[in-house]
Amino acid sequence: MKDPILISDLNRPVATKSGSTKKRILVAPLNWGLGHATRCIPLINALIKSGFEPVIASDGPALALLEKEFPDLQCLSLPSYKVSYAQKASLFKLQLIVQLPAIYRAIVRERQVLKKWIGTYSLDGVISDNRLGMHSRRIPCVFITHQLRILSGNTSWWTTKIHHYFIRKFNECWVPDSETKENLSGKLGHLESSPFNLKYIGALSRFHKKAVEQQYDLLVLLSGPEPQRTLLEVKLQRELKRFEGRILFVRGLIEKEQVVVERFNKTTYNYMTTLQLELALNQSAMVLCRSGYTTIMDLAHLGKKAFFIPTPGQYEQEYLAKELDRKGLVPHCKQDRFKIEELQRVALYQGLKKLNSPVLWSDLFSPFQRKRKF
Repeated sequence: MKDPILISDLNRPVATKSGSTKKRILVAPLNWGLGHATRCIPLINALIKSGFEPVIASDGPALALLEKEFPDLQCLSLPSYKVSYAQKASLFKLQLIVQLPAIYRAIVRERQVLKKWIGTYSLDGVISDNRLGMHSRRIPCVFITHQLRILSGNTSWWTTKIHHYFIRKFNECWVPDSETKENLSGKLGHLESSPFNLKYIGALSRFHKKAVEQQYDLLVLLSGPEPQRTLLEVKLQRELKRFEGRILFVRGLIEKEQVVVERFNKTTYNYMTTLQLELALNQSAMVLCRSGYTTIMDLAHLGKKAFFIPTPGQYEQEYLAKELDRKGLVPHCKQDRFKIEELQRVALYQGLKKLNSPVLWSDLFSPFQRKRKF
């Protein structure tokens, strides 16, 4: 009998040979920032160590990132949702509403693509991280989300109901969080009662905590869709001129070649691989970043102190930043109000801590042992 596989064992990229007779599981993260893709890294490693052959499918920067992390795995391109953000927070919801027809068309197209791929690539299961059309009655399909509630202001009830409509089409819904009161997602990932097959799989992270010497006083991690990523970068480049410590600045741009620039007290990368970022996080005293849920899971896993600037108008990030601030864990402020002096507040907060919620992947992957329906 094989030893059980825990999340803590799965923080290193592993390769598998193509052309094997192993069951093939399609892992399809949404390309909406990089968080959906990065939290799939330990999941992909778990599949490999459990004897499956993962096939990766996404689009844009999310697909590019996973191609770099798993060069030996098959990677496929999915239709893009092509979500863009407004420059003003007040227009965030309106711009998303305008894009809903295009998003729905992408959902329909990806379901049609999956229907063909099941036969073409001999798929035995699907793990979809927030891609709403990646389900089929022919094979087991799992949906991953930390958002059982979709916060959208006065339309939250409506958007949540729509989300539940799609989730119910999947065999199971996995929530990357703890089911207990000591959790990271708050009301986003917890319901009074569940209308679908719900499983809490514990907070996912691709990183390990290491005892290393501190190299940086501040690590800046940029991420998320444009134009807000660029707007924050421009603002921080200006503000950081008054920061006296050693800075590591990761721009969050997944490009063909890695570019490193050193100037005065700041080292800038366009992007980092998992191993590079893991070391950088461990070497940094403090992290300045968005309050995306995947980032929160990573920082909690490493026990880091941080400061959050939520993406303007993004209700989920604003809720998470306010909730963690209220608990005395991580301070935050709005993007247009940020000044470098705000970072002095970090010392007054506890910082994030790792949740003890190991999960046996062998139990979670058991649905994929079933035969396909033809």
